[in-house]
Amino acid sequence: MAKLFLQSLGCNKNLVDSEIMLGCLSMYDLTQEANKADILIVNTCGFIKSAKEESIQAILNLHSIRKKDSLLIVTGCLMQRYKDELIKALPEVDLFTGVGDYEKIDELIINRQNLFSNSTYLQSTNSKRIITGSKYHAFIKISEGCNQNCSFCAIPTFKGRLQSRSIKSITEEVEDLVSKGFKDFSFIAQDSSSFLLDKGEKNGLIKLIKEIEKIKGVLVARILYLYPSTTTKQLIKTIIDSKIFANYFDMPLQHINENMLKIMQRKHSKKHILELLSLMRKAKDSFLRTGFIVGHPGEKESEFNELCEFIANFNFDRISLFAYSKEENTRAFDMVQIPRSTINSRLKRLEKIVENSINKSFENRVGQRVLVICNGQSSEGEFFIGAKELIWDRDIDGEILINESLCGPLQIGEIYECEILEHLDKKLLARAIKKYEN
Repeated sequence: MAKLFLQSLGCNKNLVDSEIMLGCLSMYDLTQEANKADILIVNTCGFIKSAKEESIQAILNLHSIRKKDSLLIVTGCLMQRYKDELIKALPEVDLFTGVGDYEKIDELIINRQNLFSNSTYLQSTNSKRIITGSKYHAFIKISEGCNQNCSFCAIPTFKGRLQSRSIKSITEEVEDLVSKGFKDFSFIAQDSSSFLLDKGEKNGLIKLIKEIEKIKGVLVARILYLYPSTTTKQLIKTIIDSKIFANYFDMPLQHINENMLKIMQRKHSKKHILELLSLMRKAKDSFLRTGFIVGHPGEKESEFNELCEFIANFNFDRISLFAYSKEENTRAFDMVQIPRSTINSRLKRLEKIVENSINKSFENRVGQRVLVICNGQSSEGEFFIGAKELIWDRDIDGEILINESLCGPLQIGEIYECEILEHLDKKLLARAIKKYEN
């Protein structure tokens, strides 16, 4: 059997697309050794400069180690965004395709021809998919594209406008995965809170939540990538009232200063943000994740200071920081740019504040009893069992290291009540108390 190597870069939305390609290529033997593969695929990210550089480097690295007569294929966002330039610049690559033909990857290989559809691929009910990285957790993509016009973001130019899947398509996928043993789900999109707005439905995400709640076997779920202007108090209250969806609120804010929100074309006010955050934070066992951009054109020192003060005083659990990246086909591209040295200086200052905030969130867990789901051997080796708190998303929110069990050997994918004993460098040391019976 021919061997297949696939490298998925960027976000978990890309990962879902990669898993669909794996489903279409199930006739191949999947390998982690790129130098032994007959088919090599790189699913690229084209979001910001650092991601683009990572994608190009990955392509060149694979070419340097691949065996003779193997086939190197490049797909994904970077390829869609810079199609003409990359086809000329990368003679090392055998085949190219963009973001519209993930389900046709087998045809591309058979025909040995580049493939670029005019529309972005939208997952259907019949889409094949092989979940990677977990036997109990899956990401569920609910829509593609984005109708927002943020000044710094080029995603709509290569992903297109919002296209929502039907609720029926999503629930059927979840039901199928539950039948295969999956019980933990993260629902994702470029802008999850706009789900079904393209179909004229204002409360699409609320309707989806209520339908997912009806599926027996879903233990826990969470929504990723809420957008402030399309997130309502009613939506937040629906999540809080849900017995399935965790009080996990992931809403990238990008800034808090009123003027900067206008410059960034974020379509909402600081007051609206604070009202939503207050509602989220008051929810029982709530977990708040966000992200901010540092050094966007027009950001004055006083506005940056306001951002620093806000982050220092509001108790976020996890925060991602991004240095502003000048991207073609964005409104901010032609604005007066802030010197890179100033951006780097601001970033270092804010990183210290974020570090304190995240450490505080971890420290607050010490002494508490929490539900965790067992992942198996930890990142620290065989002396610990690795786990994540049940409310957390997969991989990004931290790791719980279990070094003692009062309930016998721990099983992968099972839920346990643990006592958190200590905080160790963004990891929590814990003792398993008892197995959770749902």
